[in-house]
Amino acid sequence: MNIRTVGVIGAGTIGRGVAQSLAQSAFDVLLIDVSEEQLASATTQIGNDLRLQGMFRAERLKDDPATILGRITTGTDLSALSAADFVVENVTENWDIKRDVYEKIDKICRPEVVFGVNTSAVPITRVGSVTERPERVLGLHFMNPVPLMDTVEVVQGHFTSEQTLDTALGLLRDLGKEGIVVQDAPGFVTNRVLMLTINEAIFCVQDQVATADQVDRMFKGCFGHKMGPLETGDLIGLDTILNSLTVMYESFRDSKYRPAPLLQRMVDARLLGRKTGRGFYTY
Repeated sequence: MNIRTVGVIGAGTIGRGVAQSLAQSAFDVLLIDVSEEQLASATTQIGNDLRLQGMFRAERLKDDPATILGRITTGTDLSALSAADFVVENVTENWDIKRDVYEKIDKICRPEVVFGVNTSAVPITRVGSVTERPERVLGLHFMNPVPLMDTVEVVQGHFTSEQTLDTALGLLRDLGKEGIVVQDAPGFVTNRVLMLTINEAIFCVQDQVATADQVDRMFKGCFGHKMGPLETGDLIGLDTILNSLTVMYESFRDSKYRPAPLLQRMVDARLLGRKTGRGFYTY
């Protein structure tokens, strides 16, 4: 399939990163969100990120920021996706919201269009089941910050075809990224391991075993990690951490995935990490 125009649903942190990566690689992008305010904020942030990349990572930019931004068209109407050759969805980790989106875009998009589900934990097979094209639905788990991360977790649902995998892996290569294919399971590989680590680190803080700074400094100093688990949680967003743990807890029915009460309290208090300026640290 010749992919020229890519639809990106959701203009949050990951969605705008996906849109930026696609535009940097000369794809035309249809960036869709329910909020005009969110779209305006995303466009401003992408412009700022492109200017920073131009200053410090110029080798990643083949065109000037204005040209790249000119490839992104924003809107709040999903019907614009009738022009898309490929769709990457990045809405919140809420099954009811995701299901509504897929039921709608399945009627809007051409039958041959592939749907890439950007999810931390929702099973890809479940997403495919609400469409008439389950063989053309797969997981594309991008990491934050998307333009700077070279690897994407690609998830093969029960009915995902080899042709769909080839199409998605080819698109990722065009973005300068490697896709690693794993099988469908709640949390897949990255979050099945990472979320437990972050959650247990939160339990350590909750139980006053150590402070957040002490936990993170040990992971960086003892294991050579670039970031500690609580810094990583702040970067991802503590609401996303909670949603992912909840999906895995309900899917596996295993108590090891139960969210720490401190995590729930911080989310209730809107201490979500970098996106709100406060989490385990202040930004």
